Amino acid sequence: MFVRELASRPHRRGANVVSIDSGAGLANATIQQRLVPVRLFYDFLMEEGVRESNPVGRGRYTPGRRGGGGSSRGLVPRMVKLPWIPNEEQWRDLLAVAAGEPIRNRLMLALAYDAALRREELCSLRTDDLDPAHRTVRVRAETTKTRRGRVVPYSAPTGVLLSAYLRHRATLSRARGPLFLSESRRNRAEPLTLWTWSKVVRRIAVAAGVPRFSTHTTRHLCLTDLARMGWELHTIASFAGHRHTDSTLTYIHLSGRDLADKLSRGMQHIHAWRIAALTGTSSAAVESAR
Repeated sequence: MFVRELASRPHRRGANVVSIDSGAGLANATIQQRLVPVRLFYDFLMEEGVRESNPVGRGRYTPGRRGGGGSSRGLVPRMVKLPWIPNEEQWRDLLAVAAGEPIRNRLMLALAYDAALRREELCSLRTDDLDPAHRTVRVRAETTKTRRGRVVPYSAPTGVLLSAYLRHRATLSRARGPLFLSESRRNRAEPLTLWTWSKVVRRIAVAAGVPRFSTHTTRHLCLTDLARMGWELHTIASFAGHRHTDSTLTYIHLSGRDLADKLSRGMQHIHAWRIAALTGTSSAAVESAR
């Protein structure tokens, strides 16, 4: 009953759901997390002799057996989904809408993509985190998900936007501190909040007709593009600030780079074999003539 309720409870976003399976129920990973304390509680009851079995299985753990073994799956199957990224047409639509945004919002989108920044990393940037001479930005450890600091580069076009924004920012405040400031009458020159940035991105996404676009999508797209360009796994992991390369593998899979390379090599071999069969020559001769 508990698992059924987790999987069917109304989604907290209400009418703002953005995919078919997001209207109700918690995400698979969240359900797994909610089951951990329940599983541990039943383990405790078994250790105390209060119960003979644990109804919440784990992996190959069989409910009712202390030693485990026998069952090939847990109570809730573990699913790993690839993150969503926009296609080229959707990205152009987003850029068309973003082009009409104020300089601050355009710079934030550019930095979020260029440096693969998470929402908190982006909104927490300070003026002293920037090194315009080398076009790098320092992401402080306390603002990251993994508590690992890093220094990442940004492109020359983003540098032009940054210079323009710094001139604009001086009209709001000349004090050093948070880079991105609110321009509303109520919170003028106050640090921009995570929630305000989320609302800005949501407005842009809806206006562009791409409602699945979120503050994290630019990071997904950047890391996928780096994988498409042939960056090595450990280099992408360092750039993204991942603690383990398992997280980075998601973007290698999403880019389809390895599969595309294997398909290309395989098709070349098949093509050579077919030509050899048609012309009555050896496949080696066909390959040498290419």
